[in-house]
Amino acid sequence: MSFSKSLLVAAVLATVSNFALAKDKMVVGTEPTFAPFDFVDDKSNEIIGFDIDVMKAIGDAVDMDVQMQAMQFDGLIPAVLSHSIDAAISGMTKNPQREKQVLFSDPYYVAAQGMMVRTADLGKFKVMDDLKGKPICVQIGSVGANIAQGIENANVITYNTMPEAYMELKKGVCDAAITGTPVQQFYLVQTQDKDLAYVEESAVNAADLGIITNKSNTALMEKINAGLKTIKDNGTYQKIYDKWFKQ
Repeated sequence: MSFSKSLLVAAVLATVSNFALAKDKMVVGTEPTFAPFDFVDDKSNEIIGFDIDVMKAIGDAVDMDVQMQAMQFDGLIPAVLSHSIDAAISGMTKNPQREKQVLFSDPYYVAAQGMMVRTADLGKFKVMDDLKGKPICVQIGSVGANIAQGIENANVITYNTMPEAYMELKKGVCDAAITGTPVQQFYLVQTQDKDLAYVEESAVNAADLGIITNKSNTALMEKINAGLKTIKDNGTYQKIYDKWFKQ
């Protein structure tokens, strides 16, 4: 074989090898202001969190390259519906309304919803019904927003992110902020904010969190569920859970 033919054969083999090694890509949307599930690291400027670690571990388990994409929370389902992204993970609660639109994975976490109040108001608001007729700060499109809207005569004020809602709560714009209990507790641990307090007895509506895909993308959902089962069976999930929730 001539030298030039040898080079051609080598190039072809290298190309075939690269195709064989290339992983399928999965673009996954998230809303990165929802610590400890999804948020931006101040030092690296990268999106990190429990959801991110779980999603990447699932990708490793099924040999897929997971690429995270930051989006507004209320834009995640539309992006999945339009196939702008392949999947989304962002502390999203599984409920009948969302299930009509998208596919949900097997549960990867169970979260309740609870209220944050100003420390000076501890004891004044204990359960959700104590917020009747009161202004409540929530994140737009969230389960917390749905709960607030179900409280009699409540004035529900929506924000793009929970940090914005907390800021307005501190200013006295609202009397409470409602979101997932892990988010409330992680915020207080990380910020050491003494002006706000989480109301333990307010927790309601424990529900499954899931990863979503377009209803037409059943093959991808099968891979996601298979990967989730693998990381739960091999102990990877427990290590990720301990990292974010046992500090």
